[in-house]
Amino acid sequence: MTSEDDLAQHPADTEWHRWAPIGETLDTSGVPGSGPVPSIAAFELLPLEPMLVPEQPRRGEVDASECGHCKPSKRTIWHDDEWQVSSGFEGGVGLPFIGSISPRRHVKLEDAPIEVLAGLGPVLQRLSEATKMIPAVARCHFSRWNDGSAHLHLWAYARPAGMMQGRGAILPYWEQSMPAMPEEMMNEHIVIVAESLAAGGGEAFPNR
Repeated sequence: MTSEDDLAQHPADTEWHRWAPIGETLDTSGVPGSGPVPSIAAFELLPLEPMLVPEQPRRGEVDASECGHCKPSKRTIWHDDEWQVSSGFEGGVGLPFIGSISPRRHVKLEDAPIEVLAGLGPVLQRLSEATKMIPAVARCHFSRWNDGSAHLHLWAYARPAGMMQGRGAILPYWEQSMPAMPEEMMNEHIVIVAESLAAGGGEAFPNR
């Protein structure tokens, strides 16, 4: 049987949690189109703007040589024959981990070969488990927008343990409002994820 003491909650205590600005009101001024801080009673949307077509082409849509996902990058923390994961983006991140998952081929969701798509599920599973190897992490969220690049890619967001305000679709907003964690801590987390992924196959830090 589970006792009341077993269910008693306590503040999460990891290096990341000790760094996090808990109790502070975060600065959302740098968030594009930002309204108030998440998880408050009122949330005001901006006025609906005119919807203009044709839309401007995404990066890599007209010229594949302009696609950032196709170019070798020091931010690639792991890859195998078909898939790659990138992290360590400029400006830093506030969540324990953020990563981009993309195929190594220049394909969109609409035209990706079945053998590429068949590998997506296992990569998401492996990255989810690798992210949770970071002591501060409870869950790994995945999101896909593809409005910036004509190359299939998804985003992985690590939800900190105990951060109930970060459940669901609001987590990326919180990330944009958080200050950047120390670079040394970010790099430690990246190494944890990369080495965990490589333990199941593929190569960590292939371009370093």
